[in-house]
Amino acid sequence: MQGTLTMYSTTWCGYCRRLKSQLDREGISYVEINIEEDPQSAAFVEKANNGNQTVPTVLVVPPNGGENIVMTNPSLAQVKQALAI
Repeated sequence: MQGTLTMYSTTWCGYCRRLKSQLDREGISYVEINIEEDPQSAAFVEKANNGNQTVPTVLVVPPNGGENIVMTNPSLAQVKQALAI
């Protein structure tokens, strides 16, 4: 069983594009939320990053019901580890 992945991003972020292409290549599903279009998501990103709107910020809800994992600009390997795949 795999956890769920939400990526908070913007359209202009190169790091976001890179991570999305890596996730797509690996067949890892995710929900993408543009923080410039969703103020609540922007607030979540700011809270996770000491007041900064740093993207990509990734939220992983683990498959085992454990504690949610929030990562800023993670590598593909970090995402896969958090998803337990």
